[in-house]
Amino acid sequence: MRAMVYRGPYRIRVEEKDRPRIEHPGDAIIKVTLAAICGSDLHLYHGMMPDTRVGHTFGHEFVGVVDEVGPDVRNLKVGDRVMVPFNIYCGSCFFCARGLYSNCHNVNANATAVGGIYGYSHTCGGYDGGQAEYVRVPFADVGPALIPEWMSDEDALMCTDALATGYFGAQLGEIREGDTVVVFGAGPVGLYAALSSWLMGAGRVLVVDHLDHRLEKARTFAHAETINFAEHDDVVVHLKRITGFLGADVAIDAVGAEADGNLLMHVTSAKLKLQGGSPVALNWAIDGVRKGGSVSVMGAYGPMFSAVKFGDALNKGLTLRMNQCPVKRQWPRLFEHIRNGHLRPSEIITHRFPLEHIAEGYHTFSAKLDGIIKPVIVPAA
Repeated sequence: MRAMVYRGPYRIRVEEKDRPRIEHPGDAIIKVTLAAICGSDLHLYHGMMPDTRVGHTFGHEFVGVVDEVGPDVRNLKVGDRVMVPFNIYCGSCFFCARGLYSNCHNVNANATAVGGIYGYSHTCGGYDGGQAEYVRVPFADVGPALIPEWMSDEDALMCTDALATGYFGAQLGEIREGDTVVVFGAGPVGLYAALSSWLMGAGRVLVVDHLDHRLEKARTFAHAETINFAEHDDVVVHLKRITGFLGADVAIDAVGAEADGNLLMHVTSAKLKLQGGSPVALNWAIDGVRKGGSVSVMGAYGPMFSAVKFGDALNKGLTLRMNQCPVKRQWPRLFEHIRNGHLRPSEIITHRFPLEHIAEGYHTFSAKLDGIIKPVIVPAA
């Protein structure tokens, strides 16, 4: 089969790989119809995540058709159209029993923290991802779900990570009616978090970024006020000024490891790999939220140290909540919002690339060219 293959930082290509096979009676093999490049895939592409091995296939957002099932699989059959959450989980361990599917203890040798994730380095279990023609899906009776007949493949694809994660980020903020919410980052997760904040009762939503095309999308798609941090000497001071000098009630970090805005932080993290990620957006969130407020962290960071203003968070009495999204927990609510027309997830998709041109897709997304917001990969194109 043809698959995207990692060859080192900024170096990917499409190569022939062995078609995945059933390795466990509970496995399924999915023929991928659509995949996506996630902002967190760029952390792998840039060499930010530890133990990303040459030959690994990325891609944790994908939908497809069941091509083969193991003898123990009961809930799927060949030909089913399915959506697959980015979490790989067993469904029965201590954490899965509590709905913490992203922290499953049985799918990752490094599971003291994160569970398994498709296509996200051996730190997350070493599973090949869906930027390929076929992908092996473990615990196929637990993770995947049939795509509702009324839902498009592109809407379903966004539910496998980006939409669910943005919605979860707003949930973690514990937004109360009338709250002012500030979202740092106008990528797909940030846009979905901003839009979801309205569904949870926010009275005012602001989005901070520095790319004009993403800020425009925040205004038109998420109906948010926007702040271009490049136009202000101190974005936190500006944020305080426009919130009555108190700060926002809730701040959501939807940026993560490669945040711009502070040259020293960016160089020590993204370039020199001395931190698990540039904490600029997270520190802005801590400084920009009011005392007693909440900070939700959705941006991906590596396991190393990062210079976070934890003392300020303590002294302000902040509530910090974070995790990788347990995707399937969000689906019942998201499906209702989509069916009722409150969410139209595929509206953020701006580019579609054939699998053979995936290197161009990564370069375009990494360099933020051509107004790109969300790229989709079409293996059959």
